[in-house]
Amino acid sequence: MTIVAKTLPAAIAGIAIVSTTLVPLAHGADGTSILVQSTTSTANSGLYDFLLPKFSADTGITVHVVAVGTGQALRNARNCDGDVLLVHAKSAEEKFVADGYGVRRFDLMYNDFVLVGPPEDPAAIAAESTALGALKSIARGEAKFVSRGDNSGTHKKEMTLWREAGIDPTEASGRWYLETGSGMGAALNTAVGSGAYTMTDRATWISFRNKRDFRILLEGDDSLFNQYGVIAVDPQRCPSVRQAPAQVFVDWLLSNRGQDVIAAYRLDGKQLFFPNAD
Repeated sequence: MTIVAKTLPAAIAGIAIVSTTLVPLAHGADGTSILVQSTTSTANSGLYDFLLPKFSADTGITVHVVAVGTGQALRNARNCDGDVLLVHAKSAEEKFVADGYGVRRFDLMYNDFVLVGPPEDPAAIAAESTALGALKSIARGEAKFVSRGDNSGTHKKEMTLWREAGIDPTEASGRWYLETGSGMGAALNTAVGSGAYTMTDRATWISFRNKRDFRILLEGDDSLFNQYGVIAVDPQRCPSVRQAPAQVFVDWLLSNRGQDVIAAYRLDGKQLFFPNAD
């Protein structure tokens, strides 16, 4: 497995920040390797380190991963840079297939998003029962909130929640609403460093090592559900796609074997992803 990543300086390295620059990776000459365009949370959480060696042992296929925000992964796949797409923005994934770039989209697994922040909780979001209530409290008190601002799956979900709350936080950009334009690890480091709230997928939060005294303040709301999907890139649109091994990978992930491996991955005794293939 190869994951293209940028290493953080030791002083702020709570989690690897995955580069948004696509680095070309050569396929094996025998056609037994594939390139997966992936969201960062599956890489940052360590899932691929656990899962891909088992897939390769079962199939003999090597998987290279480029882990970027979901928006960038979709753009890369539309440019035919990849054989499989594994991301978490369902409407964008469905459009990817409808536009002819993907063969078929499948639900693969899920977890959830959480709102984290400092223990003093200046906007008192821990007293709220919904994510929308928490965001309204943050905006009302103009408490600092860090957004990825990078068109990732997490950023797309965050902006959907702000819209449902009837708030355009970008009007306060640079004041209490802080957009990093970077990955989840960098956003979390910024939030911790500035005492701000942020939204993160639970898997990244569990694997994040620079929490200090930050904690989850809002969780469990149905609106924070986080679905992951997998799509083989369509060879009719992208003739360079390695169709056969790509389909083997998709089928393996959706099989009982792949789903059991996903369910078995734990960090600090906690299950990070919950399989729910069709």
